[in-house]
Amino acid sequence: QLQLVESGVGLVQPGGSLILSCAASGFTLDGSGIGWFLQAPWKAREVFSFFSTLDVRIFYTDSVKVRFTISIDNSQNKVYLQMNSLKPEETGVYYCAADSRWRVTTIEPMWMKEWRYDYWGQGTQVTVSA
Repeated sequence: QLQLVESGVGLVQPGGSLILSCAASGFTLDGSGIGWFLQAPWKAREVFSFFSTLDVRIFYTDSVKVRFTISIDNSQNKVYLQMNSLKPEETGVYYCAADSRWRVTTIEPMWMKEWRYDYWGQGTQVTVSA
């Protein structure tokens, strides 16, 4: 069974830090593109970070650039997201997802297309509040 599982449920104060992990089973993350999404309350789910395992292209939206870091541990078949200086508006459910069709020739804007992602985790709740 192909599966992604996020972990790192947490309550963190504004300005705090949190690490989320995304573990794959039934397939290898190496060879895919991995994205992290946030669905804030009453908002659409949006991608904000991406890691291409094929050529180590990494992308972030401007809103998280500098504060968030995405990384991969191929030996554990996991992707990590280090989040620093968290803001209350970053409260919500965080999802990891894999794009198995990502290639070195895939153009950059494609990482932001939710329809490309074919494997999804169940999501993990992060609350940023005092």
